[in-house]
Amino acid sequence: MEAEAVVKDWWLYRGTGEGADRRARLETGSPPPWRDFTGSPDPGYAPPGCEGPAWERTRRRGEGYVPDEQEMDVVNTALHLRRPLLITGKPGVGKSTLAYSIASDLGLGPVLHWPITSRTVLRDGLYLYDAIGRLQEAGLEQLCRPAGPTGPAAPATVTAGTAETAAGTTAEPDPDTEAAHAPSISRYLRLGPLGTALLPQDRPRVLLVDEIDKSDIDLPGDLLTVFEDGGFVVPELARLAKEDPTVAIGTDDDPDASVHISQGRVQCRYFPVVVLTSNGERDFPPAFLRRCVRLHLEPPGPEKLARIVRRRLGVDVEAGGEYQELVQDFIDRSGDGDLATDQLLNAIQLRLAGAWSAPADRDRFLKTVMQHLTGPTA
Repeated sequence: MEAEAVVKDWWLYRGTGEGADRRARLETGSPPPWRDFTGSPDPGYAPPGCEGPAWERTRRRGEGYVPDEQEMDVVNTALHLRRPLLITGKPGVGKSTLAYSIASDLGLGPVLHWPITSRTVLRDGLYLYDAIGRLQEAGLEQLCRPAGPTGPAAPATVTAGTAETAAGTTAEPDPDTEAAHAPSISRYLRLGPLGTALLPQDRPRVLLVDEIDKSDIDLPGDLLTVFEDGGFVVPELARLAKEDPTVAIGTDDDPDASVHISQGRVQCRYFPVVVLTSNGERDFPPAFLRRCVRLHLEPPGPEKLARIVRRRLGVDVEAGGEYQELVQDFIDRSGDGDLATDQLLNAIQLRLAGAWSAPADRDRFLKTVMQHLTGPTA
């Protein structure tokens, strides 16, 4: 059986002491001067803590993760340097789960999840703005406004991108006029997962940027400025800063939450624990890689698989010949194509439930629960 890693004094993640004590060391530690940020928390905003359904999902997923010594060294390096952690590896090796493990171990609250697709742009992670909804409601309010003293005013129907007057002419909408008559912009703005993670708070949040290798080619470069500055500007709020310098908007955790944004800028106090995952489908520019701490996860070997099974399912693989055979089957089948670790867990869970117990079913059982993710038989 693989020996447990020796705990090192400098570790915060999976280090010595209670999670609250290690989190306090993270919060009070001295970051590099170029990673020291000055955002001031909104005293009226309370981010999600270590309770509730979202936290339970994070805790359950994170507590079952089994890191090795190299992984803990690299994770703690990223925590001390306040740098994003870029994790690469084949599908199913636990890249995303590591983010939940960090949040669970240090008590950093529910993980903020930002899944990436080929259509994702930076603004999707920072904030969402329903401009069309705001214009439509402004148009309805204008139509319902009482007539003036000299007779009814020419009604205006506001649509997406144009304003049609009673005279039948069409013109581009005047932003200043719309701002004067439109409902409060706060109802139509909401921070995204990255924007929520960058809020100035008393403890850092964990942000999982999942499968960044699937993004448009520009997204990694666009993230650089945000990662370096530890903040961003919401242009829609900055334009209204003179009339309304502080606006309360919702967050990714809760659209009904109210966190006050001053002068349209969000500036972190602690740089969040950013975990970016990649399946290796593309390369990243050197400038992006230079700003990340990198970790490559190899598929687990037999000893680590036994530890994972014991942690997740409470099954001692060494004590049961059938479970040893399933682990070996998993390793053997991995040679013909990629498999995910949870496929082995599924197989053992089915055996615990008494499913597929007939010897004649063994081959069909393995093909069903250990189907290759890549390769000629995928």
